[in-house]
Amino acid sequence: MKRVLWAAMLLTGLATGAGAVRADALPGSAAQASGQAASTAWNHANLADLKRWAAAAPDDGLPTLSTAALDAAQARGDTAEIDDAATMLALRLAQLHLLGDRASRARAGWNILDTDRDVTLEPVLAQALASGSLDTFFATLRPVHRDYAALRAALATETDRARRQTIARNMERWRWMPRILGPDYVLVNAARFDAELWRGGRKVGTWRIIVGKKSTPTPVFDTRITGVVFNPWWEIPASIVRESVGALVRRNPAAARARGYVWSDGRYRQRPGPYNALGQMKLVMPNPYSVYMHDTPNKQLFDEQVRAFSHGCVRTDDAIGYAATLLEGVMTRERVDEIVASGVTTTINLSKPLPVYVAYFTATANPAGGVEIHPDIYDRDGRIAVATRGQTGSQTECALT
Repeated sequence: MKRVLWAAMLLTGLATGAGAVRADALPGSAAQASGQAASTAWNHANLADLKRWAAAAPDDGLPTLSTAALDAAQARGDTAEIDDAATMLALRLAQLHLLGDRASRARAGWNILDTDRDVTLEPVLAQALASGSLDTFFATLRPVHRDYAALRAALATETDRARRQTIARNMERWRWMPRILGPDYVLVNAARFDAELWRGGRKVGTWRIIVGKKSTPTPVFDTRITGVVFNPWWEIPASIVRESVGALVRRNPAAARARGYVWSDGRYRQRPGPYNALGQMKLVMPNPYSVYMHDTPNKQLFDEQVRAFSHGCVRTDDAIGYAATLLEGVMTRERVDEIVASGVTTTINLSKPLPVYVAYFTATANPAGGVEIHPDIYDRDGRIAVATRGQTGSQTECALT
């Protein structure tokens, strides 16, 4: 019963206790680590389990942590010192499993909020020690998404060094995500050029996407989709005005008007219509990067294998079908088609906000249960230092073209 209780506390992020610390704020000394949380002496079985998990860290692409302080304490036979060293080692290892390397420079640009930072590990560890379930404690800290399990299994059998590093780097990226994404969400993977819709914990659809060019990469972030705009106006970003639209309006006003460009209220806009850069649909998903999922008039680009053509926004194949799927229970596909055919700009709210994670994974699970490696189009993999068995330890805007 105790095992079920503390595991449930961890899964829901409700592990709290007097003096407990957040997972991303582990203390720097053993005395601080003990704090005021309930303390349970480390017995021989728990110590053996801890050392086994420390030695197995590379199986999860994590560095092997030194057990020297614990070994020395055991050699001296000082119970308090043993408890202190073991607790510090366990909390550091738990933090790595739950959050990854929080000091890694590779996190720069990874703007998905990891809610696991608010999980307090000390009381959960104390419960695990009291119930003799340290194995469950560490195993429960791993990401629960099926891709992580597939990557871990692949790492155990992969012999190619480069592939092992890519797999381990993407395991680290999963530790930067919330352990549990929720039952309903959209997962955009810029490196795989697709977007998945999950409902009730099941994947119900996948759409091809076009992402940012290397010079204008799609950022990594999370937000919520709150609605759909059909027949949208395009509020043209200043950078794209400078790059192309402004010159077209000045040099060939007639051509600019034919493409729907107008100047109003001190800004450039593009009318809804066949040339509109957003196509016939744009999602309402507020974010500081001016990046959205939307339709496109250039649908032939979806047939390309590497689809990095935009200024950062995520162009979506079968955009109207995608929008209709998001609006199921709110509006029928027939009504969606009527609104699109009307040409009138119309915003429809989803029944409830839907989380969307715009991420970047260069190794993912395939339908057969194996792993696929994808092009590192933005050269981000090399930033992530990883340990495997045998080792030690700009704002982007929607595109016109």
